[in-house]
Amino acid sequence: MSERRVSLDYLNSIVYDLEKAFWDERGKGARFRVTTVGRDYFLNKCLPRIQQREIEPIIEVIQRVLKKDKLVAGVSHQWEDKLLRIQVRGCLHGPVEERLVAKGVEPFTCVPANLIVLAIEEVLDRPAELAEIRVEGEACNLLLVVFDARPTFE
Repeated sequence: MSERRVSLDYLNSIVYDLEKAFWDERGKGARFRVTTVGRDYFLNKCLPRIQQREIEPIIEVIQRVLKKDKLVAGVSHQWEDKLLRIQVRGCLHGPVEERLVAKGVEPFTCVPANLIVLAIEEVLDRPAELAEIRVEGEACNLLLVVFDARPTFE
């Protein structure tokens, strides 16, 4: 069986149409329905490589996986108390976000952010939430809120 290749422009146009339709249907509420987009990728590509139970090494693993698969040019971050500021540069899906912003749609989903949130929740058992996405040139600046560990009832 030969490998079929599809253009990135085509795939991003489909992602754009899906996101725009979801926004038209749910508005800002769409953000809370797409938090697990990327879960299979996370489970198959990222989680097996995470060896440490700290935020910094977790982000580094996810960045390496995303760069290896040529999905982003880079990921950097700053950690301040419960706020995790992440910058994603050269994302494969950047054109989708640019088109949404041009139509007046506030960006509401980000696969690299979802991967980081999924890792924090899965590995550290800490709730995390994507609070903001700002598209600025070739980068998306993300703000994640990382909450304290869930209480255990033993």
